[in-house]
Amino acid sequence: MRSAPKGLRLHIGLFGRRNVGKSSILNALTRQTVSIVSDIAGTTTDPVEKPMEMLPVGPVLFIDTAGIDDVGALGEMRVQKTRQVLDRTDVGIIVSVAGDWGGFEDAIAAELKERKIPVIVVFNKTDVARVDAELEASLRGENIPCVHTAASTGEGILDLREALVRTAPEEFINTPAIIGDLVPAGELAVLVIPIDLEAPKGRLILPQVQSIRDLLDNDAYCMVVKERELRDALDRLKRPPALVVTDSQAFLKVAGDTPDEVPMTSFSILFARFKGDLVEFVKGALAIENLVPGDKVLICESCSHHPIGEDIGRVKLPRWLRQYVGGKLEFTHVQGHDFPENLSDYRLVVHCGACMWNRREVLSRVIRCQQAGVPITNYGLAIAYSLGIFARALGPFPAAQEAYRRLAAIAVQPSAAGC
Repeated sequence: MRSAPKGLRLHIGLFGRRNVGKSSILNALTRQTVSIVSDIAGTTTDPVEKPMEMLPVGPVLFIDTAGIDDVGALGEMRVQKTRQVLDRTDVGIIVSVAGDWGGFEDAIAAELKERKIPVIVVFNKTDVARVDAELEASLRGENIPCVHTAASTGEGILDLREALVRTAPEEFINTPAIIGDLVPAGELAVLVIPIDLEAPKGRLILPQVQSIRDLLDNDAYCMVVKERELRDALDRLKRPPALVVTDSQAFLKVAGDTPDEVPMTSFSILFARFKGDLVEFVKGALAIENLVPGDKVLICESCSHHPIGEDIGRVKLPRWLRQYVGGKLEFTHVQGHDFPENLSDYRLVVHCGACMWNRREVLSRVIRCQQAGVPITNYGLAIAYSLGIFARALGPFPAAQEAYRRLAAIAVQPSAAGC
Protein backbone atom coordinates (compact mmCIF):
# COMPACT_ATOMS: atom_id res chain seq x y z
CA MET A 1 0.00 0.00 0.00
CA ARG A 2 2.99 2.32 -0.47
CA SER A 3 1.63 3.39 -3.85
CA ALA A 4 -1.85 3.89 -5.28
CA PRO A 5 -3.52 0.57 -6.15
CA LYS A 6 -3.80 -0.29 -9.83
CA GLY A 7 -7.59 -0.18 -9.63
CA LEU A 8 -7.56 3.52 -8.74
CA ARG A 9 -5.27 4.54 -11.59
CA LEU A 10 -6.31 6.06 -14.89
CA HIS A 11 -5.66 3.30 -17.44
CA ILE A 12 -4.15 4.69 -20.64
CA GLY A 13 -3.86 2.18 -23.49
CA LEU A 14 -1.51 2.64 -26.45
CA PHE A 15 -2.80 1.01 -29.64
CA GLY A 16 -1.56 0.82 -33.20
CA ARG A 17 0.16 -1.29 -35.80
CA ARG A 18 3.49 -2.97 -35.26
CA ASN A 19 6.56 -0.77 -35.35
CA VAL A 20 4.77 2.60 -35.30
CA GLY A 21 6.60 3.68 -32.15
CA LYS A 22 4.18 2.82 -29.32
CA SER A 23 6.99 1.62 -27.08
CA SER A 24 9.07 4.70 -27.86
CA ILE A 25 6.09 6.91 -26.98
CA LEU A 26 5.68 5.08 -23.67
CA ASN A 27 9.38 5.39 -22.84
CA ALA A 28 9.29 9.10 -23.65
CA LEU A 29 6.15 9.70 -21.57
CA THR A 30 7.55 7.91 -18.52
CA ARG A 31 11.13 9.10 -19.08
CA GLN A 32 12.21 5.48 -18.54
CA THR A 33 13.09 2.48 -20.67
CA VAL A 34 9.89 0.57 -19.92
CA SER A 35 9.38 -1.19 -23.26
CA ILE A 36 12.00 -2.68 -25.56
CA VAL A 37 12.39 -0.59 -28.70
CA SER A 38 13.44 -2.27 -31.94
CA ASP A 39 13.06 -1.87 -35.69
CA ILE A 40 11.88 -5.49 -35.80
CA ALA A 41 8.08 -5.61 -36.07
CA GLY A 42 6.30 -7.43 -33.24
CA THR A 43 8.87 -6.72 -30.52
CA THR A 44 6.12 -6.08 -27.95
CA THR A 45 4.31 -9.36 -27.26
CA ASP A 46 2.27 -9.18 -24.04
CA PRO A 47 0.93 -5.83 -22.82
CA VAL A 48 3.54 -3.87 -20.84
CA GLU A 49 2.28 -1.85 -17.86
CA LYS A 50 3.92 1.17 -16.25
CA PRO A 51 2.41 3.02 -13.27
CA MET A 52 3.37 6.63 -12.64
CA GLU A 53 2.07 9.92 -11.24
CA MET A 54 0.85 12.53 -13.71
CA LEU A 55 -0.40 15.78 -12.23
CA PRO A 56 -3.11 16.99 -12.01
CA VAL A 57 -4.72 13.64 -12.92
CA GLY A 58 -2.81 11.75 -10.25
CA PRO A 59 -1.86 8.05 -10.47
CA VAL A 60 -2.04 6.56 -13.98
CA LEU A 61 -1.22 3.22 -15.59
CA PHE A 62 0.18 3.18 -19.13
CA ILE A 63 -0.40 -0.05 -21.07
CA ASP A 64 1.72 -0.68 -24.18
CA THR A 65 0.06 -3.28 -26.42
CA ALA A 66 1.18 -5.59 -29.20
CA GLY A 67 0.54 -4.44 -32.75
CA ILE A 68 -3.06 -4.95 -33.83
CA ASP A 69 -1.92 -6.12 -37.28
CA ASP A 70 0.07 -9.06 -35.88
CA VAL A 71 -0.23 -12.23 -37.99
CA GLY A 72 -0.13 -16.01 -37.52
CA ALA A 73 -1.35 -18.14 -34.60
CA LEU A 74 0.95 -16.44 -32.09
CA GLY A 75 -0.01 -13.08 -33.54
CA GLU A 76 -3.70 -13.82 -32.98
CA MET A 77 -2.98 -14.59 -29.32
CA ARG A 78 -1.17 -11.26 -29.02
CA VAL A 79 -4.09 -9.45 -30.65
CA GLN A 80 -6.48 -11.12 -28.18
CA LYS A 81 -4.39 -9.79 -25.29
CA THR A 82 -4.58 -6.35 -26.87
CA ARG A 83 -8.36 -6.60 -27.11
CA GLN A 84 -8.51 -7.46 -23.38
CA VAL A 85 -6.73 -4.18 -22.69
CA LEU A 86 -9.61 -2.35 -24.39
CA ASP A 87 -11.91 -3.64 -21.63
CA ARG A 88 -9.97 -1.66 -19.02
CA THR A 89 -8.87 1.38 -21.00
CA ASP A 90 -10.04 4.77 -19.69
CA VAL A 91 -8.22 6.80 -22.36
CA GLY A 92 -7.01 5.34 -25.65
CA ILE A 93 -4.00 6.57 -27.61
CA ILE A 94 -3.88 5.51 -31.26
CA VAL A 95 -0.32 5.74 -32.53
CA SER A 96 0.22 6.00 -36.28
CA VAL A 97 3.21 6.82 -38.43
CA ALA A 98 2.59 10.36 -39.63
CA GLY A 99 1.82 9.46 -43.23
CA ASP A 100 0.17 6.08 -42.68
CA TRP A 101 -3.49 5.68 -41.61
CA GLY A 102 -5.84 2.95 -42.76
CA GLY A 103 -8.30 0.24 -41.81
CA PHE A 104 -6.44 -0.86 -38.67
CA GLU A 105 -6.53 2.63 -37.20
CA ASP A 106 -10.16 3.16 -38.26
CA ALA A 107 -11.15 -0.10 -36.55
CA ILE A 108 -9.52 0.85 -33.25
CA ALA A 109 -11.00 4.36 -33.38
CA ALA A 110 -14.45 2.88 -34.04
CA GLU A 111 -14.06 0.38 -31.17
CA LEU A 112 -13.03 3.11 -28.74
CA LYS A 113 -15.91 5.31 -29.89
CA GLU A 114 -18.42 2.47 -29.47
CA ARG A 115 -17.16 1.89 -25.94
CA LYS A 116 -17.36 5.67 -25.23
CA ILE A 117 -13.65 5.76 -24.40
CA PRO A 118 -11.94 9.14 -24.94
CA VAL A 119 -9.26 8.89 -27.64
CA ILE A 120 -6.15 10.79 -28.66
CA VAL A 121 -4.44 10.27 -32.01
CA VAL A 122 -0.66 10.52 -32.09
CA PHE A 123 1.04 10.98 -35.45
CA ASN A 124 4.54 9.73 -34.69
CA LYS A 125 7.79 9.98 -36.66
CA THR A 126 6.90 13.44 -37.95
CA ASP A 127 10.63 14.02 -38.38
CA VAL A 128 10.60 11.60 -41.36
CA ALA A 129 7.00 11.78 -42.65
CA ARG A 130 4.26 14.36 -43.16
CA VAL A 131 0.79 14.28 -41.62
CA ASP A 132 -2.19 14.13 -43.95
CA ALA A 133 -3.83 17.52 -43.32
CA GLU A 134 -7.23 16.35 -44.55
CA LEU A 135 -7.19 13.31 -42.25
CA GLU A 136 -6.19 15.42 -39.27
CA ALA A 137 -8.94 17.92 -40.00
CA SER A 138 -11.46 15.08 -40.20
CA LEU A 139 -10.35 13.67 -36.83
CA ARG A 140 -10.44 17.06 -35.17
CA GLY A 141 -13.92 17.52 -36.62
CA GLU A 142 -14.93 14.47 -34.54
CA ASN A 143 -13.45 16.17 -31.44
CA ILE A 144 -10.48 13.79 -31.44
CA PRO A 145 -7.32 15.64 -30.37
CA CYS A 146 -4.28 15.02 -32.58
CA VAL A 147 -0.66 15.34 -31.49
CA HIS A 148 2.50 15.33 -33.64
CA THR A 149 5.50 13.58 -32.12
CA ALA A 150 8.97 12.35 -32.89
CA ALA A 151 9.43 10.00 -29.94
CA SER A 152 13.08 9.36 -30.73
CA THR A 153 13.90 13.02 -30.00
CA GLY A 154 11.14 13.76 -27.49
CA GLU A 155 9.44 16.25 -29.78
CA GLY A 156 5.72 16.63 -29.02
CA ILE A 157 5.76 14.54 -25.82
CA LEU A 158 4.85 17.55 -23.68
CA ASP A 159 1.91 18.23 -26.02
CA LEU A 160 0.79 14.62 -25.56
CA ARG A 161 0.96 14.96 -21.78
CA GLU A 162 -1.19 18.09 -21.94
CA ALA A 163 -3.69 16.32 -24.21
CA LEU A 164 -3.94 13.47 -21.69
CA VAL A 165 -4.69 15.89 -18.87
CA ARG A 166 -7.42 17.58 -20.93
CA THR A 167 -8.93 14.26 -22.02
CA ALA A 168 -8.95 12.46 -18.64
CA PRO A 169 -12.52 11.76 -17.41
CA GLU A 170 -13.72 14.10 -14.68
CA GLU A 171 -13.99 11.26 -12.15
CA PHE A 172 -10.20 10.97 -12.14
CA ILE A 173 -9.78 14.63 -11.28
CA ASN A 174 -12.49 14.53 -8.58
CA THR A 175 -12.54 10.92 -7.39
CA PRO A 176 -15.98 9.72 -6.17
CA ALA A 177 -16.34 8.47 -2.61
CA ILE A 178 -16.42 4.83 -1.58
CA ILE A 179 -18.17 5.42 1.73
CA GLY A 180 -17.41 9.02 2.76
CA ASP A 181 -20.61 10.39 1.23
CA LEU A 182 -22.67 8.00 3.37
CA VAL A 183 -21.18 9.09 6.70
CA PRO A 184 -21.36 12.83 7.53
CA ALA A 185 -18.24 14.56 8.84
CA GLY A 186 -17.94 14.03 12.58
CA GLU A 187 -20.08 10.88 12.54
CA LEU A 188 -18.99 7.26 13.06
CA ALA A 189 -18.88 4.21 10.82
CA VAL A 190 -18.35 0.76 12.33
CA LEU A 191 -16.47 -1.62 10.06
CA VAL A 192 -16.88 -5.33 10.81
CA ILE A 193 -13.85 -7.35 9.68
CA PRO A 194 -13.75 -11.10 10.37
CA ILE A 195 -10.30 -12.54 10.99
CA ASP A 196 -10.26 -16.12 9.73
CA LEU A 197 -8.04 -18.46 7.70
CA GLU A 198 -8.49 -16.41 4.54
CA ALA A 199 -7.69 -13.06 6.15
CA PRO A 200 -4.22 -12.01 4.92
CA LYS A 201 -1.66 -12.33 7.68
CA GLY A 202 -0.56 -9.04 9.20
CA ARG A 203 -2.77 -6.77 7.08
CA LEU A 204 -6.29 -5.92 5.93
CA ILE A 205 -7.66 -6.49 2.46
CA LEU A 206 -7.83 -3.63 -0.03
CA PRO A 207 -11.55 -2.67 0.26
CA GLN A 208 -11.19 -2.38 4.04
CA VAL A 209 -8.09 -0.22 3.81
CA GLN A 210 -9.59 2.01 1.12
CA SER A 211 -12.82 2.44 3.10
CA ILE A 212 -10.90 3.52 6.19
CA ARG A 213 -8.91 6.04 4.17
CA ASP A 214 -12.06 7.38 2.48
CA LEU A 215 -13.71 7.94 5.87
CA LEU A 216 -10.65 9.83 7.11
CA ASP A 217 -10.56 11.92 3.93
CA ASN A 218 -14.17 12.93 4.62
CA ASP A 219 -13.51 13.81 8.29
CA ALA A 220 -15.58 10.92 9.64
CA TYR A 221 -14.72 8.56 12.48
CA CYS A 222 -14.07 4.87 12.14
CA MET A 223 -14.29 1.91 14.51
CA VAL A 224 -13.02 -1.51 13.41
CA VAL A 225 -14.25 -4.68 15.15
CA LYS A 226 -14.61 -8.40 14.51
CA GLU A 227 -18.10 -9.80 14.10
CA ARG A 228 -18.07 -11.38 17.58
CA GLU A 229 -17.45 -8.02 19.25
CA LEU A 230 -19.95 -5.94 17.28
CA ARG A 231 -22.87 -6.08 19.71
CA ASP A 232 -20.69 -5.14 22.67
CA ALA A 233 -19.05 -2.34 20.69
CA LEU A 234 -22.43 -0.88 19.75
CA ASP A 235 -23.61 -1.06 23.38
CA ARG A 236 -20.63 1.04 24.48
CA LEU A 237 -21.37 3.90 22.09
CA LYS A 238 -23.10 7.03 23.45
CA ARG A 239 -25.01 7.43 20.17
CA PRO A 240 -25.63 5.04 17.27
CA PRO A 241 -23.20 4.98 14.35
CA ALA A 242 -24.18 6.47 11.00
CA LEU A 243 -23.39 3.19 9.23
CA VAL A 244 -22.28 -0.39 9.85
CA VAL A 245 -20.31 -2.11 7.08
CA THR A 246 -19.45 -5.79 7.17
CA ASP A 247 -17.58 -8.37 5.20
CA SER A 248 -20.30 -10.17 3.24
CA GLN A 249 -19.53 -13.57 4.75
CA ALA A 250 -20.64 -12.25 8.19
CA PHE A 251 -23.78 -10.60 6.78
CA LEU A 252 -26.35 -12.65 8.68
CA LYS A 253 -24.77 -12.26 12.12
CA VAL A 254 -24.07 -8.57 11.65
CA ALA A 255 -27.65 -7.97 10.47
CA GLY A 256 -28.91 -9.66 13.62
CA ASP A 257 -26.63 -7.66 15.94
CA THR A 258 -27.18 -4.26 14.30
CA PRO A 259 -30.32 -2.35 15.42
CA ASP A 260 -32.90 -1.91 12.67
CA GLU A 261 -32.62 1.88 12.80
CA VAL A 262 -28.88 1.75 11.99
CA PRO A 263 -28.10 1.52 8.24
CA MET A 264 -26.06 -1.55 7.34
CA THR A 265 -24.39 -2.87 4.20
CA SER A 266 -21.23 -4.70 3.09
CA PHE A 267 -17.87 -3.79 1.61
CA SER A 268 -18.78 -5.73 -1.52
CA ILE A 269 -21.93 -3.66 -2.05
CA LEU A 270 -19.97 -0.44 -1.50
CA PHE A 271 -17.67 -1.60 -4.29
CA ALA A 272 -20.61 -2.61 -6.49
CA ARG A 273 -21.36 1.12 -6.52
CA PHE A 274 -17.76 2.34 -6.63
CA LYS A 275 -16.48 -0.02 -9.31
CA GLY A 276 -19.59 -0.89 -11.29
CA ASP A 277 -23.29 -0.12 -11.69
CA LEU A 278 -25.17 -0.72 -8.44
CA VAL A 279 -28.65 -0.48 -9.97
CA GLU A 280 -27.74 -2.96 -12.71
CA PHE A 281 -26.30 -5.31 -10.07
CA VAL A 282 -29.52 -5.01 -8.04
CA LYS A 283 -31.47 -5.99 -11.14
CA GLY A 284 -29.11 -8.94 -11.63
CA ALA A 285 -29.55 -10.13 -8.05
CA LEU A 286 -33.32 -10.38 -8.57
CA ALA A 287 -32.61 -13.01 -11.24
CA ILE A 288 -31.66 -15.39 -8.40
CA GLU A 289 -35.40 -15.77 -7.85
CA ASN A 290 -35.72 -17.40 -11.28
CA LEU A 291 -32.85 -19.88 -10.93
CA VAL A 292 -33.77 -23.55 -10.95
CA PRO A 293 -31.66 -26.64 -10.22
CA GLY A 294 -29.33 -27.42 -13.09
CA ASP A 295 -28.84 -23.79 -14.17
CA LYS A 296 -25.33 -22.58 -14.98
CA VAL A 297 -23.84 -19.71 -12.96
CA LEU A 298 -20.57 -17.95 -13.81
CA ILE A 299 -18.53 -16.66 -10.87
CA CYS A 300 -15.82 -14.12 -11.71
CA GLU A 301 -12.85 -13.29 -9.47
CA SER A 302 -10.78 -10.30 -10.57
CA CYS A 303 -7.65 -11.39 -8.71
CA SER A 304 -5.85 -14.72 -8.89
CA HIS A 305 -5.55 -16.32 -5.46
CA HIS A 306 -5.23 -19.83 -4.11
CA PRO A 307 -8.60 -20.69 -2.51
CA ILE A 308 -8.39 -22.28 0.92
CA GLY A 309 -10.88 -23.40 3.51
CA GLU A 310 -14.32 -21.79 3.27
CA ASP A 311 -13.48 -19.66 0.23
CA ILE A 312 -16.19 -17.06 -0.35
CA GLY A 313 -16.41 -17.50 -4.12
CA ARG A 314 -15.70 -21.23 -4.36
CA VAL A 315 -17.53 -22.56 -1.30
CA LYS A 316 -19.75 -20.17 0.65
CA LEU A 317 -21.49 -18.27 -2.15
CA PRO A 318 -22.28 -21.43 -4.16
CA ARG A 319 -23.61 -23.08 -1.00
CA TRP A 320 -25.93 -20.15 -0.18
CA LEU A 321 -27.23 -20.03 -3.75
CA ARG A 322 -27.87 -23.78 -3.81
CA GLN A 323 -29.73 -23.53 -0.51
CA TYR A 324 -31.89 -20.71 -1.84
CA VAL A 325 -32.67 -22.49 -5.11
CA GLY A 326 -33.23 -25.80 -3.36
CA GLY A 327 -31.03 -27.91 -5.59
CA LYS A 328 -27.74 -28.20 -7.44
CA LEU A 329 -26.44 -25.45 -9.69
CA GLU A 330 -23.57 -25.78 -12.15
CA PHE A 331 -20.82 -23.27 -11.30
CA THR A 332 -18.00 -22.10 -13.56
CA HIS A 333 -15.19 -19.98 -12.11
CA VAL A 334 -12.91 -17.59 -14.00
CA GLN A 335 -10.07 -15.47 -12.64
CA GLY A 336 -8.21 -12.37 -13.70
CA HIS A 337 -8.98 -10.89 -17.12
CA ASP A 338 -10.40 -14.18 -18.48
CA PHE A 339 -14.06 -13.91 -19.46
CA PRO A 340 -16.03 -16.25 -21.74
CA GLU A 341 -16.76 -15.01 -25.25
CA ASN A 342 -20.07 -16.89 -25.21
CA LEU A 343 -22.28 -16.10 -22.21
CA SER A 344 -25.50 -17.56 -23.56
CA ASP A 345 -25.24 -20.78 -21.50
CA TYR A 346 -25.33 -18.90 -18.19
CA ARG A 347 -28.43 -17.85 -16.30
CA LEU A 348 -26.47 -15.53 -14.00
CA VAL A 349 -23.03 -13.93 -13.68
CA VAL A 350 -21.79 -13.12 -10.16
CA HIS A 351 -18.74 -10.86 -9.93
CA CYS A 352 -16.45 -10.17 -7.00
CA GLY A 353 -16.05 -6.62 -5.68
CA ALA A 354 -13.24 -6.03 -8.21
CA CYS A 355 -11.13 -4.07 -5.74
CA MET A 356 -8.01 -4.77 -7.85
CA TRP A 357 -9.55 -3.45 -11.08
CA ASN A 358 -10.50 -0.10 -12.48
CA ARG A 359 -14.17 0.70 -12.98
CA ARG A 360 -13.93 0.62 -16.77
CA GLU A 361 -13.23 -3.13 -16.85
CA VAL A 362 -16.18 -3.93 -14.59
CA LEU A 363 -18.49 -1.78 -16.72
CA SER A 364 -17.16 -3.51 -19.84
CA ARG A 365 -18.33 -6.81 -18.41
CA VAL A 366 -21.69 -5.32 -17.45
CA ILE A 367 -22.14 -4.21 -21.07
CA ARG A 368 -21.11 -7.65 -22.35
CA CYS A 369 -23.74 -9.26 -20.13
CA GLN A 370 -26.40 -6.77 -21.22
CA GLN A 371 -25.65 -7.51 -24.87
CA ALA A 372 -25.96 -11.24 -24.19
CA GLY A 373 -29.15 -10.82 -22.16
CA VAL A 374 -27.56 -12.41 -19.09
CA PRO A 375 -28.11 -10.78 -15.66
CA ILE A 376 -25.02 -9.81 -13.67
CA THR A 377 -24.66 -9.03 -9.97
CA ASN A 378 -21.86 -9.11 -7.41
CA TYR A 379 -20.90 -11.17 -4.39
CA GLY A 380 -22.38 -8.93 -1.69
CA LEU A 381 -25.73 -8.46 -3.41
CA ALA A 382 -26.03 -12.17 -4.27
CA ILE A 383 -25.25 -13.13 -0.67
CA ALA A 384 -27.68 -10.59 0.79
CA TYR A 385 -30.45 -11.80 -1.52
CA SER A 386 -29.87 -15.48 -0.83
CA LEU A 387 -29.83 -14.83 2.93
CA GLY A 388 -33.06 -12.81 2.89
CA ILE A 389 -31.58 -9.46 3.94
CA PHE A 390 -31.49 -7.76 0.53
CA ALA A 391 -33.67 -4.76 1.38
CA ARG A 392 -31.73 -4.17 4.59
CA ALA A 393 -28.39 -4.23 2.77
CA LEU A 394 -29.63 -1.62 0.28
CA GLY A 395 -30.70 0.75 3.08
CA PRO A 396 -27.88 3.30 2.59
CA PHE A 397 -28.55 3.63 -1.17
CA PRO A 398 -31.85 5.37 -2.04
CA ALA A 399 -31.50 4.95 -5.82
CA ALA A 400 -30.83 1.23 -5.44
CA GLN A 401 -33.73 0.87 -3.00
CA GLU A 402 -36.09 2.56 -5.45
CA ALA A 403 -34.87 0.33 -8.29
CA TYR A 404 -35.43 -2.74 -6.13
CA ARG A 405 -38.98 -1.70 -5.23
CA ARG A 406 -39.81 -0.92 -8.85
CA LEU A 407 -38.33 -4.11 -10.27
CA ALA A 408 -39.84 -6.27 -7.54
CA ALA A 409 -43.28 -4.76 -8.18
CA ILE A 410 -42.99 -5.54 -11.88
CA ALA A 411 -41.96 -9.12 -11.13
CA VAL A 412 -45.11 -9.83 -9.06
CA GLN A 413 -47.63 -8.17 -11.40
CA PRO A 414 -50.10 -10.66 -12.91
CA SER A 415 -49.74 -11.32 -16.61
CA ALA A 416 -52.38 -10.21 -19.10
CA ALA A 417 -53.34 -13.86 -19.65
CA GLY A 418 -54.17 -14.24 -15.98
CA CYS A 419 -56.29 -11.11 -15.70
